[in-house]
Amino acid sequence: MPNWLQKQMRKAYLEKDRYQIKLLNQCWFFYRKKHCS
Repeated sequence: MPNWLQKQMRKAYLEKDRYQIKLLNQCWFFYRKKHCS
């Protein structure tokens, strides 16, 4: 997982920002699919 994404995730979890967490999870999912296919 890229560093910037880890930072965003940590921040979202600390703030318990469900919307942000969902968004980042989707980001990561698409990112992984594109780079690891």
